[in-house]
Amino acid sequence: MMIRNFFRIIAVVALTLGSLNVSGQDLLARQAPIDRKLKAVDSVALIRQLKAEKSEYPAYGLYPEWSNAYAHSYKNVTLPDSFRIDLSEFCMPTTQTKITSKFGPRRRRMHYGIDVKVYVGDTIRSAFAGKVRVVKNQGRRKGYGKYIIIRHDNGLETVYGHLSKQLVHEDQYVEAGEVIGLGGNTGRSTGSHLHFETRFLGQAINPAFMFDFEKQDIVADSYLYVKKGVRRNGTAVASSVDYYKVRRGDSLSKISKRTGVSVKQLCKLNGITTRTTLRIGQVLRCS
Repeated sequence: MMIRNFFRIIAVVALTLGSLNVSGQDLLARQAPIDRKLKAVDSVALIRQLKAEKSEYPAYGLYPEWSNAYAHSYKNVTLPDSFRIDLSEFCMPTTQTKITSKFGPRRRRMHYGIDVKVYVGDTIRSAFAGKVRVVKNQGRRKGYGKYIIIRHDNGLETVYGHLSKQLVHEDQYVEAGEVIGLGGNTGRSTGSHLHFETRFLGQAINPAFMFDFEKQDIVADSYLYVKKGVRRNGTAVASSVDYYKVRRGDSLSKISKRTGVSVKQLCKLNGITTRTTLRIGQVLRCS
């Protein structure tokens, strides 16, 4: 009798443990979708946090500080030997296509951007997502007039000058294509246009190397910045110098050595031949 009761107890215990095991598996099975949802929520939260940090400090790995005080003051900046700038997530700042003034020497001074013919009131948009660093007015007949500078995550800063109206404020985060201002004729300007600059750590880069306003597209998905003096294939090059003004005693071979651009390429870029006579003061395109 005692033995029969013992086996009955064992059987009950076994059944109980079995049922507990099944219940435990059911609980785990029911918990799995919840865990997946929590992971998804965590991922979304992480993405939001990263986006918030980027909007707070765009390109923080390149620029040592954030200041609204000056247009082009970069203290303690270390220029990398080279840096690839991502252009893929772009928006053309204007739908207008006519370039009225190119990047380069102009009337005894350097023109650090390009001028696009726009009309007063035309919509001007941010070229990339980023944070507005400067919104200022340099006054009547001076400099940029009403202008905006935006710092982007890809390392670029874009400048929009001679606006009639600024529609954003300093420290505001904007998306690519967001309206930031209206075209105008303020500052040192002889007609309504958009003065557009692209700068990397303060170094002016010809916007035409990145933006094709006529085709309303970018030239390539990325642009490789190379610091002045860095050697490429054994030759010192200066990527920040895109033009060269001919001096007394210059020849194509001498200019080639100074700029790191081959004679053949110089001829191709400027539509000349090795027999072309160079004039003192003539400006040659070097990249």
